[in-house]
Amino acid sequence: MTEYNRLKTSRSAAIKATLDYPVIDTDVHTNDFTPALEDYIANYGGAKLVDELRKAESSRLNSKSEGKDWYQQTPEERQYNRTVRSPWWARVTRNTLDLATYTLPELFYERQAEQGSDYSVLFPNNVLAPTGAKLQENRQALQRAINHYHADLYRPYSDRLTPVAGIQMHTPQEAIEELEFAVNTLGLKVINIPGGVKRPVKAIADKYPADQFPGISKYAYYMDFYGIDSEYDYDPFWAKVVELGVPVTTHYGSQGWTGRSSISNYMNNHIGHFADGSQAFAKALFFGGVTKRFPQLRVAMLEGGADWGAHVYIHLVDRFSKRSLKGLQNYNPELTNADELFELFERYGKEITKGHSLSKEELTKSVLGSSFTRHSRQPVGSELEDFGAAGIETIEDIRDRWVNNFFFGSESDDRTIAAAFNDKANPLNVKINAIYSSDVGHWDVPDLTAPLAESWDLVKEGVISEADFKSYVFANPYKFYTEANPNFFKGTAIESKVSNVESLQVDKSLVIA
Repeated sequence: MTEYNRLKTSRSAAIKATLDYPVIDTDVHTNDFTPALEDYIANYGGAKLVDELRKAESSRLNSKSEGKDWYQQTPEERQYNRTVRSPWWARVTRNTLDLATYTLPELFYERQAEQGSDYSVLFPNNVLAPTGAKLQENRQALQRAINHYHADLYRPYSDRLTPVAGIQMHTPQEAIEELEFAVNTLGLKVINIPGGVKRPVKAIADKYPADQFPGISKYAYYMDFYGIDSEYDYDPFWAKVVELGVPVTTHYGSQGWTGRSSISNYMNNHIGHFADGSQAFAKALFFGGVTKRFPQLRVAMLEGGADWGAHVYIHLVDRFSKRSLKGLQNYNPELTNADELFELFERYGKEITKGHSLSKEELTKSVLGSSFTRHSRQPVGSELEDFGAAGIETIEDIRDRWVNNFFFGSESDDRTIAAAFNDKANPLNVKINAIYSSDVGHWDVPDLTAPLAESWDLVKEGVISEADFKSYVFANPYKFYTEANPNFFKGTAIESKVSNVESLQVDKSLVIA
């Protein structure tokens, strides 16, 4: 117990003592005590359901070829099969106190002060393990059992801790059923979804049926991000999310995607993969018009940092000026003045056109080249406007449908967070909604008590201001949860520490221009 007593005087606890506002950690990873979880699942659906969990976890975590995972294959087999290197040693182990803390709810609850947090949202590491189950009935049964287990496990600590509910998104109906069960039956109030669902390319699946060509499906797929180009209408699900007042979170990565498929190096595949995966998900919602139709929807994308949120926002604004209906007219081939073009070539192009006698129409077509001839016809109507479904008419619309709806989980030592708070660079002088996501419980945080102090170091080094820090660890997380559900913190330690609505409005002014 000597080490435990020493840790009570952590640097983060000392910094927390100087703050006049609470700290909300939006991303804490916990481990389940497997025998207890499996007992619970067995009571829920029998031994066969436990077997399904084990198979699903193995399928989700290991890249396999020819029935063998990466570690079972020789280097030659990995090269031959292009087997992507799987993650390894992903959890804290040497720090035994922390290892126990992430597994024992009571211990974690007691150590909140050492961490420097007042409230934590928990992501059990296997909360979305059922994603790997092939049959819908197994997937749904497993997801309900796991959510039920976590709801029961953490209910005694609900004033400071709340676990997320895993929601499978294979179809809108499945997602709605699990959402209603998690919220209405279990009382859970945050959901964690996969950022995309892998679906077969029908043209290839029809030609090469999976039962006859089992290896083809590994490569012939596309990602459905529930927004633009989805073969399902997910609006009923988003409507139910808003109706029930549920904040949506995701840890959506892109390891294994093109450019992240090294067969030998985990870090090569890992760096930036959460940002890339979350960017694909968020853009699908934006360009698919989801954030236009559901302005109350609040979505947090975690572990990818916040700088990519600013990056995409800036480029959305920049591209809209060029690719709006008005801007596109600069590139409309039909607006080329053939007479003027011919006259300029007559005056300045005699050498280059020597030996070529062209009419005005032929000259124009030749100069326009592939921009005029590459397609069988020119785009018309809605085909012209990439920003049409999103309903963007002004850059203020982009702000309202990107900045307002999305929140970006940034880890404590991530210096790129400066881009989120750079209101001089961000259009309309806004600050992106960066939220404190410590990611404790994973390999990038070897000490539970370090993250808040590491974030404060960014203030001391001038990376962010004290006002930005307050937005990061309190105002933005508070806004995320309460804009989805005003009663989110009712009965919690946060409710007792937020003195009145007027003080919150001041905090909001730090974030929204």
